[in-house]
Amino acid sequence: MDPIDVLMQEHQVILRVIDAAEAFAAQVDRTGHDGRAELAEFVTFIREYADARHHGKEEDILFEAMQEVGFSTESGPLAVMLHEHTEGRRLVRELAEAAATPAPWSPAECSAVVGAVESYAALLRNHIWKEDNILYPAAQNALDETAYGVVAQRVKSFDGEWTAKGKLSELDALAEKLIARAPRA
Repeated sequence: MDPIDVLMQEHQVILRVIDAAEAFAAQVDRTGHDGRAELAEFVTFIREYADARHHGKEEDILFEAMQEVGFSTESGPLAVMLHEHTEGRRLVRELAEAAATPAPWSPAECSAVVGAVESYAALLRNHIWKEDNILYPAAQNALDETAYGVVAQRVKSFDGEWTAKGKLSELDALAEKLIARAPRA
């Protein structure tokens, strides 16, 4: 399978979970619902699927290959993507802290959760659009057939390791659970 197609398919899963996270945040905003357990599951999905798995493939495989053909991590599209990955991690840390709060959320904490979810969702939607429409086409144009083949093989190997550990099916099930529990209205 084409590695860019794999990454773009993962984007679709991530966007569906982001939709569910926004529905969850809207419920918190509307009702003051203390959803620490639900939020913890969103954090787990984001950290493990969106960051460790998806961003891991981007940063350690695709971005590395792009650097080898002259893309800089100091400026340009790779620098922007890496900065946005860092910003996303910061927002997820805020959500993880809220999920770990020992007492029920106060109204201010509910508001902070809603704001962090909305900020993360906006960041990711914009980030995914840039990758799908700017970065990935740039990679396809810049990498020759051999380099692109190496990226494809490394992505396949990476996913094979996750599948062998059972982690991929576990995360796919978590994604479906989150999407089903909090469908977008």
